[in-house]
Amino acid sequence: MNIARIAATRYTTKVYDPNKRISPELMDQLQTLLRLAPSSINSQPWHFVIAASDEGKAKIARATTGPYVGNQEKVVNASHVLILCARTELDDAHLQRVLDQEEKDGRFSAPEAKEVQKRGRGYYVNLHRNELKDTQQWMEKQVYIALGTLLLGAAALEIDATPIEGFDPAALDDAIGLRKRGLTPVVLVALGYHSDSDFNAALPKSRLPTDELFTFL
Repeated sequence: MNIARIAATRYTTKVYDPNKRISPELMDQLQTLLRLAPSSINSQPWHFVIAASDEGKAKIARATTGPYVGNQEKVVNASHVLILCARTELDDAHLQRVLDQEEKDGRFSAPEAKEVQKRGRGYYVNLHRNELKDTQQWMEKQVYIALGTLLLGAAALEIDATPIEGFDPAALDDAIGLRKRGLTPVVLVALGYHSDSDFNAALPKSRLPTDELFTFL
């Protein structure tokens, strides 16, 4: 696999072919990528909603009206649409759930290792809670790490993707009821296969030159 070639050829899809569907096998791989995405202190402060049916995508499309209407066709015509959510609170119950899962998965060679992990994670959580007071922003940063993992993974599987920040969070919550589940939507991702009418597929990728983006020490 040439990862640089994949990065060079992937692009943000503007028009989807509504008749082309992602296979369940490929979607399973993308779900695995999201589940295994890295996060600061393995906090995993996220939840992923996947809409595969027309009904499900129509619910998400309610959040792409008014100033966001340009994204509506992407949502409706894509094979799948994901809502990448952050938790509204990084509470102790969630942190204990993560710790217990780590123990179940064999992460700790001795009981004291579990306690060391708990203290270390607690230090950073309390830093963001009590001193920096940016817990929500910190959690959303982790969601964007998962987003990057998903976009590159989709491209490696030759699946087109569109990250979408242009949506109405309140309308989305009305349609799906995220807040009552302790979740807040951060970004949408449309997945599928581009239409032959997608103008962006034929355009060259444009990025600032290497010497402006890198400093070598």
